Amino acid sequence: MSAADNIRSAIGSAAKKTNTRWGILAVLFCITVINYADRATISIAGAAISKDLGLTPITMGYIFSAFGWAYVLAQLPGGGLLDKFGSKKVYAFSIFLWSLFTLLQGAVGFFTGGAAIALLFFLRFAVGAAEAPSFPANSRIVATWFPAHERGTASAIFNSAQYAATVLFAPLMGWLVHSYGWHSVFFLMGIMGLLFVVIWNKLVYSPIDHPRINRAELDYLEAGGALTRIDETSQTKKKEPMLGYIKQLMSNRMMVGIYIAQYCINALTYFFITWFPVYLVQARGMSILKAGMVASIPAICGFTGGILGGILSDWLLRRYSLTIARKVPIVLGMLLSMSIVICNYTDSQTLVVLFMALSFFGKGLGALGWAVNSDTAPKQIAGLSGGVLNMCGNLSSISTPIAIGYIVSGTGSFNGALVYVGLHALVAVICYVFVVGEIKRVELK
Repeated sequence: MSAADNIRSAIGSAAKKTNTRWGILAVLFCITVINYADRATISIAGAAISKDLGLTPITMGYIFSAFGWAYVLAQLPGGGLLDKFGSKKVYAFSIFLWSLFTLLQGAVGFFTGGAAIALLFFLRFAVGAAEAPSFPANSRIVATWFPAHERGTASAIFNSAQYAATVLFAPLMGWLVHSYGWHSVFFLMGIMGLLFVVIWNKLVYSPIDHPRINRAELDYLEAGGALTRIDETSQTKKKEPMLGYIKQLMSNRMMVGIYIAQYCINALTYFFITWFPVYLVQARGMSILKAGMVASIPAICGFTGGILGGILSDWLLRRYSLTIARKVPIVLGMLLSMSIVICNYTDSQTLVVLFMALSFFGKGLGALGWAVNSDTAPKQIAGLSGGVLNMCGNLSSISTPIAIGYIVSGTGSFNGALVYVGLHALVAVICYVFVVGEIKRVELK
């Protein structure tokens, strides 16, 4: 037993249960807000960067995708590092690096021509590599700190931070671009992230090491299936080749269905955090300042949908099976997300914002992939399993910006791009209805 265990045992399990896990979740939420705000900097500044550097839609598509290339390639190494060294150390290192690379993007303006384009692509690539462990770590920490019947809500809360990032920072970044130029956005976000490293190291621990958790809460977590000693398990388990674990995951029909659906769900995410502000400016005639303000409206709806999706899922879990509890919000949310296509049939800016908001609400409602990962990941490789999910899901961070760039360049319109995104939501529905089957934890052979 650790010293912390001895202290908690002395206090006794009859003591009133602490709620330390919700403080941990608050930290996850805050850092995920910064995480997604850093990803979105390029979209808010995109129109100004494009004008300043003379970039075509296809070139912008590739720059938007630079993050995704590295993010996908680094998922498996990132997940492996989490299982080897634990979430706290790896995440702290990740925050420091992605914040540094975000800060450096503000200096791209000192270069011109091909050098500026190459440097911007490289720094976006570096941000993607540095952020790779973030969401697998979020899922791993939720599996560690939350019992099964609270994971839907917990996962929805940290996942909804992506919408809160737009709500909180899109108007601010739009104002910064308008008032001080696009460089200022990167300087602000980089500095904020670097400061948060100190907060992370001060507040985040594993359940068995946290100084503020008591035995009553620890017993509550373990009774509910929380993997409170996951780092101990990671350090003592028999070492197996990573490819062998990946093969087992990829040969499981349930996991394959989840992976394909995650790819499709993320296609909606990457439209909103890359091309959406550009769509508002170029296709709907809004100013950059107004686009930054308007972008926050669908994000508010996405945040609301995300929280409701988690609450609904956990409410269903108390009454029905895990499979029903996770699938119902996902399927319903993706059906609502298909409303994005309706924007092609109206010239009203108000209706465009309304249907984008409905689509983003649905995306939030159905964004339970990380709760599903916490439910299904093998105990021995929770980090690696999250890495595989994030790798598959974020292939869309590469394909979506590039595909939309080619669609817009080839047709001169965003109509085909909205159909492209809507079809991804339909495929996600098909996966969860016909492919995934029963949702349960995978047991390694």
